[in-house]
Amino acid sequence: MPGRVNLGDLFDAGADPDKTALIAVDSHGDAREFSYRALGRAIAALAAELAARGLRRGARIALLGANSAEYLVAYFAIMRAGLVAVPVNTRLPESTIDFIVGDAAAEFAFADRALLASLPPGLAAAALDTIAVEDAPDTRFTTSMPQDRDVAMILYTSGSTGRPKGVLLSHAGQFWALRTRIATFPMSESERFLVAAPLYHMNALFAAKSALMARASLVLLAGFTPHTYIDAIGRFRCTALTSIPTMIARVVKEEARLAATDLSSVRRLTMGSAPATQALWDKARAAFPGARVVMGYGTTEHGPSTFGPHPQGLATPDLSLGYPMPGNEVRLSGGTTPDEGVLEVRCPAVMEGYANLAEATAKVLRDGWYWTSDVMRRDRAGFYFFIGRADDMFVCSGENIYPGEVEALLEHHPAVHQASVVPVADEERGYIPVAFVVLRPNAEASEAELKQFALANAPPVQHPRRVFFKPELPLTGTSKIDRRALAEEAARRVACG
Repeated sequence: MPGRVNLGDLFDAGADPDKTALIAVDSHGDAREFSYRALGRAIAALAAELAARGLRRGARIALLGANSAEYLVAYFAIMRAGLVAVPVNTRLPESTIDFIVGDAAAEFAFADRALLASLPPGLAAAALDTIAVEDAPDTRFTTSMPQDRDVAMILYTSGSTGRPKGVLLSHAGQFWALRTRIATFPMSESERFLVAAPLYHMNALFAAKSALMARASLVLLAGFTPHTYIDAIGRFRCTALTSIPTMIARVVKEEARLAATDLSSVRRLTMGSAPATQALWDKARAAFPGARVVMGYGTTEHGPSTFGPHPQGLATPDLSLGYPMPGNEVRLSGGTTPDEGVLEVRCPAVMEGYANLAEATAKVLRDGWYWTSDVMRRDRAGFYFFIGRADDMFVCSGENIYPGEVEALLEHHPAVHQASVVPVADEERGYIPVAFVVLRPNAEASEAELKQFALANAPPVQHPRRVFFKPELPLTGTSKIDRRALAEEAARRVACG
């Protein structure tokens, strides 16, 4: 473990002050460029302002807004001032946002101007656009150094299976995760990282911090659309892409735009936060032929610093998450064989616990081991592969069904671009698999054809009893497929015959 560190000081030491740290692109495509010196000044100035407010050490500060330079400055300044950053998913219902702000006991908030009116009454707040970034004064500020496991930030889970849970993440733990990740996947200072997922999400926030800690350049988009993502790659000559599989699934559909854009700068494409299929993997590799495609893995509760390359240099198989990184203890529990089961992780990055939820914390943290709920298998070489969520698994006719396996099967059909499988209650079989499918452009397939394809290529119990077609799949605020919405729709449609 490192000594006492503050995540707000992440890139202060050693970075060339005149080098481009951040290119922030707003929703209109206008770009602003900031050097390491300018970004450091802005963070120090805002940290001093926060300290002058008289907020107690460890006070929670909510962050609500689209990706921007101001958001990033506020995030680092909050921590540098000895306060706790609480990024909030702005796509959640207002009642859920109110719950998060209250559960975190936020004492102040920075928010996009359009969101200020929706904040709980009585919460002191400031608009993000009032933060000086371009012309911040040169302020001398002494960083508030945390104690051993002081909390740096609280990230809230998506709440897909209930109310969101606040994940308490320490300065020391997340610094360890960043240092471990960068040591395992060396990054050049000449790299340009493209981040378009929202910064309230672990995937994007960790990628942004990785780029800055590596003294590279971060290209930060206000939001994601396939067009703006592809255009940014060509416009800013991005070398490293980090994304969620659902984002890449939309990108690879834009064949004409991809063909018209110079993508030769891309050397690495990392997908994480959700599983990918072989079909998507192959499409991504075809779209970015000069890039190494990597499957990342991490949870909000500990971050993406668990798996990496094999220590003996063995090639990582397609779709494998990799081999355990140094400093991580991993084990599989509850499986029918020693090489399959729920992944448990023990490392310095593991959360301190869930905010205000001692019982929920005790269920997943035991003797430092974090029970991830992610079911995995391990091959003979020690590589790990994601099978599914223990929470998503359901039983059909006495057999365990993992939706991801059925989805991967369906996406091998030449007409299928994307699939999602959910359970629907059935009086005779317990639950049955029901599929939602997005077809490739100009492709055709019938429900009967896809059901027969599944029967011919997998155990009969896995074949979807119904197949529904959609132009696109619904997404949650963290750009993952909204399985709860699909399960509700499937139940309604199956009930109607």
